[in-house]
Amino acid sequence: MLPSFVDESFPLGISLGASVRVEKRSQVTRLLNGAETRNAIWKGTRRHFDIGTGLRGAADLHRVLSFFEKVGGRVCGFRFRDPMDHKSCAFDGTPSATDVTLGTGDGTTASFQLIKQVGAAGVEWQRKITKPVAGTLSVAVDGQLKTVGSDVLLNPLTGILQFQAGHIPTNHQVVTAGFLFDTPARFESDQLEINLLHFEAGQVPSIPLVELLS
Repeated sequence: MLPSFVDESFPLGISLGASVRVEKRSQVTRLLNGAETRNAIWKGTRRHFDIGTGLRGAADLHRVLSFFEKVGGRVCGFRFRDPMDHKSCAFDGTPSATDVTLGTGDGTTASFQLIKQVGAAGVEWQRKITKPVAGTLSVAVDGQLKTVGSDVLLNPLTGILQFQAGHIPTNHQVVTAGFLFDTPARFESDQLEINLLHFEAGQVPSIPLVELLS
């Protein structure tokens, strides 16, 4: 039986050329006077990707087919590098240990979830980051760097930091982090239609993926 998630990255060269669609859910009600009320059903978002735009040649088609077989179509989730959002900092910046505030210490809490603040004031929300990229994490407590792997451990499958004895943040100490991250995703269909002749003639196939929410 296949697992529900394969901790493997979709081919990076293809994912960074994918197109992205960001979905929100809201309810709009029109009143008799022509005005309207609007309510957010989802505070967060869900991302959809089409990897067809990232294909550059026949070799990429074969990579996609091989990966599709490996994850069993829609069955298994996997890591996907969102070309528009995969950093704790601004898109054109370099991650640093003070990018994101994860919480404040109380002397006993040792676990902190990686997150990313999204949206403007009043509509901001915390995106839970569950698939950080190995080797890219930096952590600080009150601006002082901690050593990842000894002072603090990272679970790469959940994005949870675990501070070790002697390094647990004390009262009012602010925990921050910086990192690269992948988006958990899956194929949207159990059918993959690829025609090499059509592709070489300039017809790009549509191969949709969807973000897995947790």
